[in-house]
Amino acid sequence: MAIESALRRDVVLANRIIERFGLSNAFGHVSARIPGTNSFVFPTRRSPGLAEEANLLILDTDGNVLSGQGTPNSEFWIHARAYDARPDVCGVVHAHPPACICLTQIGEPHRVVHNQGVAFINGVPEYARIGLIRTRELGDLLAQHLGAGIAVMMRGHGITTAFADVRSATVAACFLEESADLQLRMLAAAGGDAGRIRAFTRAEAEGGGGIGPSIVSRAWEYYASVAESRPLGG
Repeated sequence: MAIESALRRDVVLANRIIERFGLSNAFGHVSARIPGTNSFVFPTRRSPGLAEEANLLILDTDGNVLSGQGTPNSEFWIHARAYDARPDVCGVVHAHPPACICLTQIGEPHRVVHNQGVAFINGVPEYARIGLIRTRELGDLLAQHLGAGIAVMMRGHGITTAFADVRSATVAACFLEESADLQLRMLAAAGGDAGRIRAFTRAEAEGGGGIGPSIVSRAWEYYASVAESRPLGG
């Protein structure tokens, strides 16, 4: 089907993007729901930078592999249970971006400090439990922490973003890490005094662009072009 073919291409690019832009290396994964179903396109168990269309799998929200050859990444429950809990979500990213992890480990909540961070004005909840999401129950627990939001930070582990499509979920992950990195730099420049960081007010943030179609289109075009041209690890 044309829709599934396009999704497979986007899933490959999204997985490569999170590796090429430093959100993940050997680990991490991006998926996309097949519209109107409880199934999703998901990579096999390897670096996201090595994702290929021929090696993608289709799983359902109960964790069953419906088609494809190979073993899924072990934290497929992140995706399966997010899709089950959120019918509005059609794209999920799980990555291990270093700046986001640092924020969780110094006890600093995410703050909106630049234009690309305004999408997270309602805050980014933290999943504080340490360890991998390798069971249905933990997948459900993470989905509860995500709630109706677009992102959750996982203490000492990484992030998960969820959006209405895989491109937006990927752009959200990139924006969140960029925002966290800037916040850490500001905190260092302020000598560790978080009170000196001039975070956006809600009124200021609400005047920003968020993660709308035009922003996603432009960001995706750039991220995808880099992912297709830059060598693995580059």
